Amino acid sequence: MRIRDDWRGFSFNQGHVNKRLSATGATLLCCLVLALTVLGLQQRSYAQDAALPQAEEGPGALDPDRVSRARAYLRDNPISPPDTTSPRATLESFVFVMNEVNALWLAVRQSYDDSNRLFLTPEEREKLFLVRALLEKAAQTFDLSDIPVTSRENASIEIALQLQEILDRIPPLVFSDIPGASAGGFHHTGSETGLPGHWTIPGTSIRILRQETGETRGHYLFSKDSVARIPDDYAVVRVLPLRADRGEDLFEYYIYTPGNLIAPLWYDVIEAGPSWLHYHLSDQAYWQWLALLLLLTCYILVLGAYVRWRRWRAVSVNEGKRIVQALLNPVLVILAANLFRYLCEDQINITGTALLIIGTTTTAIVWSATAWLVYQILQLLYVWFASTTGPARQGLDASLLRTGFRVFSLAIALIVLGYGATRIGIPIYGVIAGLGVGGLAIALAAQPTIENLIGGIILYADRMVRVGEFCQFDDLAGTVESIGIRSTRIRALDRTLITVANADLAKRKIINYSQRDQFHFRHRFGLRYETGASELKNILAALRAYLEDHEKVLAETSRVRLISYADYAVTLEAYAYVLASSNADFLGIQEEMLFDMRAIIEANGSEFAFPSSTVYLARDKGLAAENARDGEANSEEEGTQAA
Repeated sequence: MRIRDDWRGFSFNQGHVNKRLSATGATLLCCLVLALTVLGLQQRSYAQDAALPQAEEGPGALDPDRVSRARAYLRDNPISPPDTTSPRATLESFVFVMNEVNALWLAVRQSYDDSNRLFLTPEEREKLFLVRALLEKAAQTFDLSDIPVTSRENASIEIALQLQEILDRIPPLVFSDIPGASAGGFHHTGSETGLPGHWTIPGTSIRILRQETGETRGHYLFSKDSVARIPDDYAVVRVLPLRADRGEDLFEYYIYTPGNLIAPLWYDVIEAGPSWLHYHLSDQAYWQWLALLLLLTCYILVLGAYVRWRRWRAVSVNEGKRIVQALLNPVLVILAANLFRYLCEDQINITGTALLIIGTTTTAIVWSATAWLVYQILQLLYVWFASTTGPARQGLDASLLRTGFRVFSLAIALIVLGYGATRIGIPIYGVIAGLGVGGLAIALAAQPTIENLIGGIILYADRMVRVGEFCQFDDLAGTVESIGIRSTRIRALDRTLITVANADLAKRKIINYSQRDQFHFRHRFGLRYETGASELKNILAALRAYLEDHEKVLAETSRVRLISYADYAVTLEAYAYVLASSNADFLGIQEEMLFDMRAIIEANGSEFAFPSSTVYLARDKGLAAENARDGEANSEEEGTQAA
């Protein structure tokens, strides 16, 4: 039989025989959780190696020669698994291992109770380490595939102890009548012929079944149906007297006492309390339910205080600091859930269905918080990376990087969450299939969201806009603040924040003012009509020379022309393209050019015109006499013809 190294990190619960307690323990329950945490830690330190004890043989269980050979094999090969190559080998392996467990466990209990010491000695820790290792070895004879991984360790110990108590209460087994070779031979399953596919313990419904798939293929294990029935079978036979001389029901000791296999000294306080504390309800003592209720109350109060503190705490304006602060939440959730499970399993010693619920719930919380933590860590990596990329972090690349990190972070978080689902008994293939079907349903239901996602990709791929650029989108104009997975946020000129779906934005006409490589300079100057022709020619020549010599003006695009005589001014037009990196730079250059052009106009003897009008006054002399007579004669002639 083998003792695996990873057993050294395992811990197991314990119970107690049906004891009655007296009146003072109820008042001390408030101190129980703190005492459990401090005093229970001493039992989690175990030696690295353990010597094989001289255990007593179970009465009539195995023949002494086989027991001696098995012990010798265990000493020579301590990492060997239990022999499960036949129904007989499986049952003998289980019985032998549990005999060793009983002998070691009772010896350590007796030694510790007699010493009145606070802590176990190194020798006692070594023996407890071997007890737990042997209990794990006994559990390897079970098919535990229907039990969630997160609860399998503790549940397997309970099942092993319950099966032992069942075997102690039914008629003794005759091992020679069981099919197959005896334990310790480790005959390959293919070397024996005629072995049945299963064998049932006489007088029970407990079957040892040959495995057909997986790593245990060909080995004989207690079937998963039998494993599921063992608690119910134990509940039926527990009232029967023991046929084997064990002295007490070790399973009851295991589930009704705190600590790890050995009840700590503070349990004496509970024993001195009122007797009703030891009444049983749903496989737990009343004191265990009260301790669990007290623990839950403490957690609720602490959670409420923490939420209140976080609500009133100032939020940093720095994104990196906000994410670092956000990391605290999942870390605290993970620590709190693990502490809660430790107190319930290793100190209060919750067992049975309640333990399964607590184990499943805390595991789900831990893995959900872990996925949350992974997401926040990846977001923190993005903030750090974006802060080192200089100006690019304000552009499309930074926005695209943010979106990519979000999608990648979400995918990793979902993978972590899927793995956590397998820890509570959900098969990984079922998780993948569920994600596939659920993904299809989500894709159909979230078609607009997917359309917006594709629209955002189009914005990125076509490089239409960048974060920080000023653009006009049909009737909307503003500066792009962020391009997300679903929508784009635009800061309008009146400082309002406008959110536009990516799919809608990609369909609009986009005028991007920030991507201009040249800026158009075009202005008209109205000069007074008093400006003479020579002055006008001098002004035009001076303005042309100014534009050609300016370092920011493209000389081949510049022109200055007299274009019209308007109502109150002679109009000149200056036209050119200016090289500038941004609109702000252009406005500065344009301002300088306008001042210089005004100085040129004034220096050449002219001024800007302003709206005005000139009124000319003269006497009206009327019509000439000859024209008046001709008009009268024409009128009379027309009248005669008409008559």
